[in-house]
Amino acid sequence: MARGLLLVGFDFTNAHTDEFHDWYDLEHIPERQRVPGFGTCERWICASNPKQAVASYDLDSLDVLRNDAYKAIAFENLSVWSKRVTAMCTRLIRFDGVQILPGDHPAPAGAGGLLVNAMNVVSEHEADFNAWYNEEHIPALAAVPGVISATRYRDDTGTHRYLALYHLANADVPNGPVWKAAAASPWTDRLRPHFRDHLRILTGAYTRNA
Repeated sequence: MARGLLLVGFDFTNAHTDEFHDWYDLEHIPERQRVPGFGTCERWICASNPKQAVASYDLDSLDVLRNDAYKAIAFENLSVWSKRVTAMCTRLIRFDGVQILPGDHPAPAGAGGLLVNAMNVVSEHEADFNAWYNEEHIPALAAVPGVISATRYRDDTGTHRYLALYHLANADVPNGPVWKAAAASPWTDRLRPHFRDHLRILTGAYTRNA
């Protein structure tokens, strides 16, 4: 069975920074780590805006989000603290997806950066889009020094149907000339006008202050 991913991004400009981090570190992440089927759970901070944060949760499969253990702490059963903090935040994305490339790759622990690339594509170009991602784009970027892993996901019910996730040695990797050269091609240029709702968040690994 293909692995799953839960990824959530928040802009917490209007929240209290210390409380936001305490809530995530002391309650929200630990709750999910106790749910069977959750793997690596990590937090990330946007490289260009420290008030934007991403949490990524590796799942044995997407069915984990349908089990009773997860439902007991999610949706209408969110804690009072969760409801208080998230009400002060703007959600950038919630992505519940199944891994479509390679399909069974677990998230690596200990990466220094994460690039989130989510988008939709005009339906008549979807087959070409997937061929480009699978045959050219992901292989080229995965070969860039500093890229630890590159995976693709699909969410059939959320705001963004496709997501590419790049675990990086550090958040500077996509800013280098090797990455930029690998990302450029005639195939890319042909497809780019057909992207929709593109969301790109480049992050560094979150470290809790003492």
